[in-house]
Amino acid sequence: MQKQAYLYEKLNDNLVRCQTCSHYCVIKPGYRGKCGVRGNKDGELVLLTYGQAIASQIDPIEKKPFFHFLPGSQTFSIATLGCNLNCSNCQNWEISQSAKEKLSTKEIMTLGEKLLPQEITKKARDNICPSISYTYTEPTVYLEYALDTMKLARAIGLKNCWVSNGFMSPQTRELILPYLDTINVDLKFFDDESYHQHCGARLEPILENLRAFKKAGVWLEITTLSIPTLSDSEEMFSKMAYFIANDLGKETPWHISQFEPEISFRLHDLPRTPVETLELACDTGLKAGLKYVYSGNVPGLASEDTYCPKCKAKMIDRQGYEVVRIDKDGVCDKCGEKLDIVLG
Repeated sequence: MQKQAYLYEKLNDNLVRCQTCSHYCVIKPGYRGKCGVRGNKDGELVLLTYGQAIASQIDPIEKKPFFHFLPGSQTFSIATLGCNLNCSNCQNWEISQSAKEKLSTKEIMTLGEKLLPQEITKKARDNICPSISYTYTEPTVYLEYALDTMKLARAIGLKNCWVSNGFMSPQTRELILPYLDTINVDLKFFDDESYHQHCGARLEPILENLRAFKKAGVWLEITTLSIPTLSDSEEMFSKMAYFIANDLGKETPWHISQFEPEISFRLHDLPRTPVETLELACDTGLKAGLKYVYSGNVPGLASEDTYCPKCKAKMIDRQGYEVVRIDKDGVCDKCGEKLDIVLG
């Protein structure tokens, strides 16, 4: 299903400039932008995947990952085809990248499940999910679909959660801010060269969006996939940690995930991230003053649990995505310290 885009500029000769993400693609009639799902139809920009969910399911909120937002709850997750980046490490590449090279416009418009915004909110409420997560692929590229759903969700008391690469335009950011409750942003690298080489993006727009979300009061969590030889140095961890602590706040959770080559888009020849590297990243984050640093994709590590930043008592016990013990009040039951948890 097609829907006219909310953010674009008409140019001469039926060209359009998309204003949805920080690429600002200029698109010829009959062509699509870098995301693969926003196209120029006779001088108008349209979203090709509106109401066409390539994925919809119920997940633990911890899977996103959100560790400090409604912990222990379920979230109704949706996604469409497409992504505005082309990360060589992508783990959902079959749905994020296929629209760019393999699929025709007709195929893009018909693949997946027909699921309109009002049906998404009904499914979330019927399944007792207090939130909807826009995830798996980049929600920026299906802005119109996501935003229409977010407005309906907000009206009936459901929370809206984005899992994003953070490369949206300021215009998109301002559109979603009134309806966005939390966002987890993948901070993949901390230099422009790596972002350009491995993702086809730039760092600064992402940092700008992170600062803006934090300033606006959106609950923010950061995820970094540590890739051997590419994003696993102590220097990079240190720069990221100090940025998070100083620009976003020491209460901002930071998740460092293990790279798995077998599910990677292009980096099959690299090894799995050693546990020692994840532990180094966690230690670096704590030294920078961050209160909550977590390792991901390695069940059983103590750094998956939430500890009181003051007395170090374990407050949330996690085993994989399952929460075994959860703090109910958002404060440490040993010393009374605030745990920076959004409970509702």
